[in-house]
Order: sequence, then C-alpha cells, then structure tokens
Amino acid sequence: MVTSTSLTETSPDELEQCARDATTAFEQWSALPARTRARALVGAADALVDAADELVAIAAAETGLTEVRLRGELRRTAVQLRLFADVVVEGDYLDVRVDLADPEFVLGPRADLRRTHVPIGPVLNFTASNFPFAFSVAGGDSASALAAGCSVIVKAHPGHPELSRRTGEIVRAALARRGAPADVLQVIFGQAAGVTLLGDPRVRAGAFTGSLRAGRLLADVAASRSDRIPFYGELGSVNPQFVTRARLADDATSLAEGYVASVSMSAGQFCTKPGFLFVPDVAAIASSIASAAALVAEHRMLNPHIAASYQRRREAVLECVGVDVIALGSLRVDGDGHGWTTPTIVSVSLAALESVGGPLLDECFGPLSVVVAYERESELPDVARRLFPGNLTGGVHALADESTPELAALVDVLARLSGRVLFNGWPTGVAVTPAMQHGGPWPATTSDAGTSVGTAAIQRFLRAVSYQNVPAHLLPPVLRDGESSVPRRVSPAGESTTWGARASADQPSQ
Repeated sequence: MVTSTSLTETSPDELEQCARDATTAFEQWSALPARTRARALVGAADALVDAADELVAIAAAETGLTEVRLRGELRRTAVQLRLFADVVVEGDYLDVRVDLADPEFVLGPRADLRRTHVPIGPVLNFTASNFPFAFSVAGGDSASALAAGCSVIVKAHPGHPELSRRTGEIVRAALARRGAPADVLQVIFGQAAGVTLLGDPRVRAGAFTGSLRAGRLLADVAASRSDRIPFYGELGSVNPQFVTRARLADDATSLAEGYVASVSMSAGQFCTKPGFLFVPDVAAIASSIASAAALVAEHRMLNPHIAASYQRRREAVLECVGVDVIALGSLRVDGDGHGWTTPTIVSVSLAALESVGGPLLDECFGPLSVVVAYERESELPDVARRLFPGNLTGGVHALADESTPELAALVDVLARLSGRVLFNGWPTGVAVTPAMQHGGPWPATTSDAGTSVGTAAIQRFLRAVSYQNVPAHLLPPVLRDGESSVPRRVSPAGESTTWGARASADQPSQ
C-alpha cells in the first residue's frame, strides 16, 4: 500500500507506486471466485458498522453534519456493500448469453458464440464533500467497482481528509481479512494528484461526484487521453417540482412543510434538493412556506469554501429583478469561515424567470429554492423542456386520481429529462435498491447511461466480451457448458427459423 506522507497531496513517487499496486491488485481480485469477493464486501460492511462511533465522531468534526445524519449515512454505506455482495453471488450482472453453433442458421452457418462481462480495470474514484460515507471512500462508486472485480483508487475529498484516511485503513484491513489483495483499495490526496492519476494509462475508468465546473474539467482530462476512458461524473441538478392546481387547493400546508424540509435538509447540501417549485398561485402557499422555514434551526455548511460560494449565489438571487422574498433566511459566518444557515425561499413569475435566466436557473448548493408562479398547466411540459434540459430528478404533485392530458404530457417530458420521476414525493433521500436510477441527461451527469446508486451501478465498470469457437478449457468458467451458478440465456440451434413468430402471433397488444 502507498502510505501518503500528507493528507493534502500525495507525492509523484507515491502515485507511481499506487498505480503499479492497483494494477497488480486488479489482476488478483478479478481472478478470485465470486463468493470470495462477496464475502470480502460483507466483511468491509461489518467493519464500518463496528467502527461507527470512531468514524462518526471524525466525520462530525470535519463536516458539521449531525450525528443522526451521519449514522444513517454510514448504515446506508454498509447496506450498499452488502447489496453488491449479493449481486456478485447472483451473477445477473454478467448478462451471460450463449448462442450454440448452428450449421442451419438462416443467414449462414453460425459459430459457437458466448458473451459475458469482464471488469474494466483499476478505477479512480473522486469522492464527494456532502456524503462523507455514502459517496466517499467506501461509498457507492467504490462498492460497485469492487463488486465488478475492479481495484479502486480513491481520491479523498479535502473536506474530510482524516475521515478518508481512517475509513480507508478500516476497509482495507477488512477486505484483506476476507481474502482480498492488499491494495485492492487505496486512498490518495490532493487535486493535482487526482488529475495526474486520471491521465495514467493504468487507470481504466473514472467516477466523480461534485460540481459542474470540476466535473467538466476532469471529464475533459479523461476524454483527451490517447486511450480515452469512460468517466462517470455526477455534476449537479436543480430537480424541478410541479404542483397541479387541484393538489395545491387540496392541502397547501403539507406541500409547504414537505418542500421546506427537503430544501433545508442538511443545509440544502444535496444534489437532489428541489431548486424550483412551480405552483399556480404563490399566495396560496407562501405563508405556509414562511411558517415552516421559520422553524428550521441553523445548520453549519460543510466547509468555508462551500459557505462562501453559497453566500455569493444567495446574494445574486436576491438581487435579481422580479424576485420576491418568502423566507429571507440567514447566513452567519463564524471566525473559522464556516457558514451557518437557515433556508431562503423566494418567488418569481415564470416570465421573470425566463427573462433573468442563468442567475436564477443555475444550481444553488445550499438551502435556497425558488417558487415559480405559472398560469396554465398546459404550459408546464414545454417549460420543463426549455428550462431544465437535464436533471437527476423531476417531480409532480397531483391528486392520486388526476388524469389529464397535461399531466400525462408533463410526466412524459420529465422522464425524458430526468433519471428519476417522483409523484407526490420529494427528491432528497435516494433509496439504495435495485430499481434506483441516480443519474440523468447532461448537465446532471457526463453519461446518462449510468447510475451511481442501485445495482445497475456495477455496469459502469464492466465491458462485454464475446468468445467465438473458443475451447471450453480456455473459456471463463461462467461460459462453460454445465455452469449453473449464474443465469444465462441460451439460443439453441434451429431457433432462428422461428424468429418473428411471436410478433405475428394473435395476442393482446402490450
């Protein structure tokens, strides 16, 4: 293992050793039986839970997040590791397909073809500031890459360096106790070190959670390599929410309370925070929003840099033409430069929002959100399409039995522009579960084909390989005849003569 001499910058010599060790560890880790890798992931999860008291104390000191929030996040991180352990054992992610040799194939004789997925190689994971466990050293990107059979190099976030170092030590030791190679997980420090390693030919994929500016710079580094590699960046989102007239009239108070709770959760430092709430009548909900916001206690922001950025964005929004204040909120900066905030909620007409544009439409990382007054529900699909081209989430708040062409059109548009569409729910809180999609079209992510949460996240760190007429003893075990440990789709000889029959059969349309 590379033991960095500094929590701020890993040296060039250490980086070189790190890349060599990651390559060796990848070859060893990817060759281990699936159950061995799965047990190692479970061991890492157990170790995190056992060290919760120590790790949560470090995290609270470095990030200002509450103990309740951090304990929940650590538990989520352990759950992710256990979930991916089961994914590895079940083997569905390999998508094994076998086309048996067919001399009578309709397009001419078909060779024996067998397809599976293999791990892509060492992965470099740039961690997030706002999730010091779930999107950090042992978080979703690391868990899914390890599950795929890749070694992982974690570029620690400067907002929680000591937590990153200690988490790395605990997880590495736990993995090794269950048979993993010593350097299957490594931690490096420093922006320059991360950029340098992203350009190293031994690194085969990158993952990132953070700002649009930093994500674009790193994506460009990955794309400019002579051997371009995939880079999966989650860059931010404003997560617009749309309220129908009937839903607002039914219960404005509960809407306001849920909205404010989502905006202010952990000082609004979530990529899924609802940045916009579209309503047909601001006056019908403004007082309830103001009352809910007044009850929110002051919360520290993650670090002085984020506090300073939030202060600039908040001031810019408050100065925009056409903006009215619903809840002014506050921002107090202490002697160490840390910001302490309460939520700021403003309102604006749709016409003013479109006129002002960027200063209002850009993401604000912190507890600020904009209520937008619209006139007709029929205009909302086009508004979403024009103003919010790519988001992690989009939400609709309507009565359960509402069924109108306008509502159906809005849901359809949001599905085209978002990775997750919510109905009568708030986007903060991302379930760790197989069906979750945490991604979306640009600029939410650099690749809308992937997700950073849920079991499908493993696909980012795999590539498909077909083996044609390869002798059984040279095939990967999962492709050999008689292998039954993982699901497979088998195309027998002669099947091609019936292709199209199912489509032509007389059966109900689907």
